[in-house]
Amino acid sequence: MFDSDKWQEIFATIKKNKLRTFLTALGVGWGIFMLVFLLGVGKGMENGVKREFAGEAVNSIWVWRGKTTLPYKGLKPGREIFFTNEDYETAQNKMSNIDFIGVRNSLWGEFTINYKNKNGSFQVYGSNYNFFKLNGEKIQTGRFINDLDMDEKRKIVVIGVRVKNVLFGDKDPIGEYIEIKGVYFKVVGVFTRKGGNGRLEERIYMPFTTYQATFNPQKRIHLVGIAAKEGVPAKEVEDQIRTLLSEKYKFDPKDKQAIGINNNQEEYERTMGLFTGIAAIVWFVGLGTLAAGIVGVSSIMLIIVKERTKEIGIRKAIGATPWSIISLVLQESIFITSMAGYIGLLLGVGLLELIRAMIEQVEMGGGEVSYFSRPEVNMSVAITATLILVIAGALAGLFPAMRAANIKPIEALRAE
Repeated sequence: MFDSDKWQEIFATIKKNKLRTFLTALGVGWGIFMLVFLLGVGKGMENGVKREFAGEAVNSIWVWRGKTTLPYKGLKPGREIFFTNEDYETAQNKMSNIDFIGVRNSLWGEFTINYKNKNGSFQVYGSNYNFFKLNGEKIQTGRFINDLDMDEKRKIVVIGVRVKNVLFGDKDPIGEYIEIKGVYFKVVGVFTRKGGNGRLEERIYMPFTTYQATFNPQKRIHLVGIAAKEGVPAKEVEDQIRTLLSEKYKFDPKDKQAIGINNNQEEYERTMGLFTGIAAIVWFVGLGTLAAGIVGVSSIMLIIVKERTKEIGIRKAIGATPWSIISLVLQESIFITSMAGYIGLLLGVGLLELIRAMIEQVEMGGGEVSYFSRPEVNMSVAITATLILVIAGALAGLFPAMRAANIKPIEALRAE
């Protein structure tokens, strides 16, 4: 039941001790502010890392050539390993636990990409369509490389957004021809790719077969991406491909330098595990800071009870019940902690929204904040924080309230 007299007394006490109340509330507000802000920043970092993985097949591994560092069956270390088209076909035929394979080669050397009177230096690759499914490029206009392009070794390319901006500006590049090392290629698509501060959009892709026929007569493969079938651990695929290649090229399967392998699934799980640890630390620090504020509230309430000992004695002498004394102290404690926590919550969420708006402005201008995106706090966290505050406020005032209720009227009246 609402008691207006009791609340008038609470506000009068707060008004009388403004500085003390402010410093007490500051400790609680700062605690909830830090908790919300740190959780939001942690979520922003997690979102940023997920964006870096965006589009990439998480259950995939990447394999590239290396050099042996261990002797094996009479063969000396230092041998270079080169992959060929035969390895690609062998993996497809012998590995039943894989979904598909993507390949990519890089065009080495110094050269510029020319279109009429414009030119620029960009990375050029030969790849198949499966590579895009693994790597995360998204088509913006036109199309990707298809099987017919591969079969007929067509001289076509798909270019990144930044390549399009430099060479074509506002002009539609589809159907235009660009020159690469004296060979002309028709532009059939423009792609986008998140991450890398835009550098991943400074690329040009042509069909892998076209690349080999034009620039790579040795028929070698530089990079292979393998997607495991659904439900198959990427580690199982990694072990199998290492065994197959070690048997063919005769190197020790324990030689990690003979071939390079990056397990995307393990890297992703390791990174997400790191953020679980960060969240636990944030909760520990935030709740510790909040607890310090709550202890401050409890201490202040004890002081208030001591200062009002004579008043409490008079109340009890004229018939005030223990519960009325307890409720008075409890309500004041809960009110201070709840209001301070609510303000801290609003400031924390407000600061996160400000940071989010600033990041969006940077992204709208074509920029990118590496490994950080969309800092946020979900509703469950906000509700949990509010409940913690209400409970903590009640506990902070409970012991001072019980002490006040146990004061004997005769002793209270003698207090100075």
